[in-house]
Amino acid sequence: MTTKDITKGIVFEPRNKYLHKPDENKEYDLIIIGLGVAGYASAMYASRLGLKVLIIGEQPGGTLALTGRVENYPGFVSIEGQKLTDLFENHAMDYDIDMDIAIVDNIERKENGFKVISGNKKYITKTIILATGAKVKKLGVKGEEEYFGKGVDYCALCDAAFIKGKTVAVAGGGDSAVKEAILVTEYAKKVYIINNEKELHPEHHNKKILDEKIKQGQIIVINNNEITEITGREKVEKIILKNEFDRSNELSVEGLFVYIGHEPKSELAKKVGVKLNDKNEVIINNHSETNIKGFFASGDVTNLDWKQAIIGVSQGVTASYYAYQYIQERK
Repeated sequence: MTTKDITKGIVFEPRNKYLHKPDENKEYDLIIIGLGVAGYASAMYASRLGLKVLIIGEQPGGTLALTGRVENYPGFVSIEGQKLTDLFENHAMDYDIDMDIAIVDNIERKENGFKVISGNKKYITKTIILATGAKVKKLGVKGEEEYFGKGVDYCALCDAAFIKGKTVAVAGGGDSAVKEAILVTEYAKKVYIINNEKELHPEHHNKKILDEKIKQGQIIVINNNEITEITGREKVEKIILKNEFDRSNELSVEGLFVYIGHEPKSELAKKVGVKLNDKNEVIINNHSETNIKGFFASGDVTNLDWKQAIIGVSQGVTASYYAYQYIQERK
């Protein structure tokens, strides 16, 4: 059975494309911080509930926009992460929602809500949904910062084209690392996966593809090992391994993609007094509420174990509904 690309017929231009300027003189019902799918879903539903909404963040699409192919989001057999987030953004922007692409520096609690500060701009709101997501974890080894952009990378989709015909490595052992290694094989001559555990942990679908790539010699898996240093002259030339592989601690590569997990971007929540767990994730209940009244959270910044786009979307919609309920109860 074959499937067709139904996204080809989707209109990407929202009707309200140019009607989303933020307004410092407006008192918003809800400010959503974060431009990923959880944030867009929150904005969409909040607007449908009649709330005055501002969505603000620095990276449209969030981390999902930097992902290769997404094959576990209902309704799409396979779709590029960037294209999926574009669909979310344009759907949200079809509503009467204000938008600001900017960094939020601080959140202050007020008697009847919150003040959101971004540079010299200040926005007032009754409620907040934090949907800032997570940032990539770094290896923390010598040479990682020095060679960032010179062979060290955290987004295969963004920069895989630059390693065409070369030998590269992917650090990580989870499904994300396997999926990105598979993507890189479309460009690179050979891909090493460096995994510090006994075995890789891909999802079933990706495991079948991985096994085929290993059989073809496109991917070589090095388990029970770690990268201790990255070296080279002007660009990455070698990675140093903790344990020997093929009788050497040195591995000649021309690029390294790091996929060892994510850290929640919860700094703003911590500043305002929201409770975090020992992983610095925002603690929420099943209404997406935090310990502060009127302050909600959704997506990868929260303490739910399963970090998936569809989970974040669900939380975002839940947060909007209970933000609406909170506002109604206070009238």
